Amino acid sequence: MSFIQYPIVFVPILKDRIWGGTKLNTVLGKEIHSDQVGESWEVSGVTDNVSIVANGTYKGCDLEELINQYPEELLGSYIYNRFGKQFPLLFKFLDAKEDLSIQLHPNDELAMKRHQSLGKTEMWYVMQADPGARVVVDFKDGVHQEDYMKHLENKTLPSILNEILVEKGDVFFIETGTVHAIGGGVLLAEIQQTSDITYRVYDWDRVDAEGNSRELHVDLAKDAINYEPKQVELVYEKKENVANSIVECPYFSVNYIPLKEVYHLKKAIDRFHFYVCTEGDCTFVINQDKYEFSKGDSILIPAAIAEFSIEGKATLLEIFVS
Repeated sequence: MSFIQYPIVFVPILKDRIWGGTKLNTVLGKEIHSDQVGESWEVSGVTDNVSIVANGTYKGCDLEELINQYPEELLGSYIYNRFGKQFPLLFKFLDAKEDLSIQLHPNDELAMKRHQSLGKTEMWYVMQADPGARVVVDFKDGVHQEDYMKHLENKTLPSILNEILVEKGDVFFIETGTVHAIGGGVLLAEIQQTSDITYRVYDWDRVDAEGNSRELHVDLAKDAINYEPKQVELVYEKKENVANSIVECPYFSVNYIPLKEVYHLKKAIDRFHFYVCTEGDCTFVINQDKYEFSKGDSILIPAAIAEFSIEGKATLLEIFVS
């Protein structure tokens, strides 16, 4: 049976978190099941968290089924040759009502050795931030392992970390080994490698309703931390109706599209594209068929679709593997 070409949307995989809130509903329109929903996984090939198609011909199929049946049509030959049948990206929305733990992710080599997994390089795009909201990214200048261990033991780790006030549209690139935390009051979109490996090193001494603290991974984190200063906050252009590059790295590329009229794209059929509507409403026009999307929607354009356009007034993130 030949592959049916259309933009694919997946059922959000919602995750309750101790730090979660309700903005995934109030800001993005997700149908949440509690007042502590911290994450919406919009597309995932992570084992035990594989996305299910929500629309069209393949509604009800999971991402693994589709890739198994149509690897080159869905992923593209470049992606298939590089990653096999593993979907290489994980995309989420995160709502931090409270501070997330201070954490980091191992690189590919360490993650494979310890967990048979990829590492976790990620990028954040801030969609909404309460007044005074901030993120914690990397150490202040001149911090070494001895400083880190001393402050960790004394429960003063936040004092040597770099806190940055944020607002809508801010972007942060989090390389593996970078200590980080999303602060309370921040709603963001996160693009990352397909990995769920996180080392939590400090959790603000909080406990759950039963008085239990969450597991820390201090020993695992020791060899995974990168103490070198990094460029974490990214500046990017915002030219209308074109793709403005935000980040290019070995794992993903992300463009910013401020759409006022129409955006045309002729893409290679050797890789898929993924779009996130962060504001407004838009229409994807593919082979004269029209598909309408709005703020909070995440859309997979299969590799087999070579040409299409997007119309409307919206802002979008365009994501692909370069």
